[in-house]
Amino acid sequence: MGKITVEKNVGGIEGLCVITPSVFGDNRGYFMETYNENDMKEAGINITFVQDNQSMSTKGVLRGLHFQKEFPQTKLVRAIKGSVFDVAVDLRADSKTYGKWYGVELTEENKKQFLIPKGFAHGFLVLSDTAEFCYKCDDFYHPNDEGGLAWNDPEIGIEWPQTVGDYQGNCQVGNYRLTDGTPLNLSEKDQKWLGIKDTFKF
Repeated sequence: MGKITVEKNVGGIEGLCVITPSVFGDNRGYFMETYNENDMKEAGINITFVQDNQSMSTKGVLRGLHFQKEFPQTKLVRAIKGSVFDVAVDLRADSKTYGKWYGVELTEENKKQFLIPKGFAHGFLVLSDTAEFCYKCDDFYHPNDEGGLAWNDPEIGIEWPQTVGDYQGNCQVGNYRLTDGTPLNLSEKDQKWLGIKDTFKF
């Protein structure tokens, strides 16, 4: 133990963790363990991951907010190149923090990892020219199981960094852009999600 530092329940949201690995560097470069099951268990995190995913995105790309409907996944995410602002939204109906969000900047320099339990929506915004993003999942991908929320839903109120624009009552890109003028880039699907109140009606 001692190779990772775990900040638990970040943002006051139970289960969300920011994990910082120990990095051993010298004039040749560096070495670190990106995942060690024993260290995780010693920190009280008992998860069996079954799938690794990786994506590359350019500046201004916003992916999300996504969740799995019938086969929810715990995710351990990190940026291996560039910088992203990563967000989780609590969708657990019995949670005291239902609808609350937390975001953390993940970069190739800080090497932080974000642990997002089952029952959360997830998304990220690319702040660097390009970013490579990878994550572990504790369940396999199931086609047609993905749900989503509007990335700019005022009910949730995510404060995306370096982002300006006017809310027009939907999650379309519209005039949203980064402060350097880079337009936001969302998939067609991610511009059709509804807000949290219209998606979950209890």
